[in-house]
Amino acid sequence: MRKNEDTLLIGKIIGVHGMKGYLKVYSFDESMDLFHPGAQVRLKSSIGEISRLTVRDVQPYKNILRIAFEEVPDRTVAETLAGAELLIQRSQLPEPEQGTWYWCDLVGMSVYGIDGTYLGQVENLFETGSNDVLVVKRGDEEILIPVTASIVCDVDMDYGKINVDLPEGLM
Repeated sequence: MRKNEDTLLIGKIIGVHGMKGYLKVYSFDESMDLFHPGAQVRLKSSIGEISRLTVRDVQPYKNILRIAFEEVPDRTVAETLAGAELLIQRSQLPEPEQGTWYWCDLVGMSVYGIDGTYLGQVENLFETGSNDVLVVKRGDEEILIPVTASIVCDVDMDYGKINVDLPEGLM
């Protein structure tokens, strides 16, 4: 059985913007849903200290977010937070839609071919624009498996197992 972590990494502070305490945040979430005004997040400083922050304002900018927090009044305070990580409680996430999963739940799962052959464990995922890709490792071998309905046959969260039907030549 898989055990889910209680706290999930959702972003990293990569710099500051302006004089009013806005932080440049690289979000690990595709949408801004987790960073809406009023949202509570945890900040893990570079030395491991944890504190709570409340989102005051969020502005998308290119591939980052500019976020103002109630507890960060100005640039001086903001500069001390560069490099910190932003976390949330897993319970703050909405339930994924049927047939979709959070990447963090797939990492570490065992992957098997439809004939029962063990292919390895999911080490990571990345997106290509058209679909996500599982990075599956077994020893020194690495297989990149597109996450499509025709290839991923079953994801069993209870047993931490993914069954795939790999097309010829993908292995």
